[in-house]
Amino acid sequence: MKGNQKIIDSLNGLLAYELAAMDQYFIHSQMYLDWGLNKLHERIAHEFEDEKGHATKLIERMLFLEGIPNMESREGFQVGNDVPAMLESDLRVEYTVTDKLKDAVALCEVEKDYVTRDMLMVLLEDTEMDHAYWLEQQLGLIKRLGLQNYLQSQL
Repeated sequence: MKGNQKIIDSLNGLLAYELAAMDQYFIHSQMYLDWGLNKLHERIAHEFEDEKGHATKLIERMLFLEGIPNMESREGFQVGNDVPAMLESDLRVEYTVTDKLKDAVALCEVEKDYVTRDMLMVLLEDTEMDHAYWLEQQLGLIKRLGLQNYLQSQL
């Protein structure tokens, strides 16, 4: 089914952020594992899998619309050098993805592509209610408990 090029371009823009988030979660999860922060490793490895699923959905939809997914671009990729910086970097990417998803949903409304819109709404809910919310909680815990107590709780 030949899709709307504006929609395909928007999906490719989203894909660049989802791939960056996926790569970022992957390296962060491996860093947490190396540091012995097993709880953070497990959660962030789970986030990596979620982002891989988001990227897969975007790719499948673009292929269905006869578009070409751009697997080379990464937007917003930034590796942190300590736990707070890593969590903040992950949260920054999630906030950006949230904004991009909202823009894409609005475009789908204008272009009357309701199937793509519905798919993006699922990704938006996951991004806002799971990923970003959990990261906000962790940064809040660091502020309330102190970094050392937080890190101890993640062993």
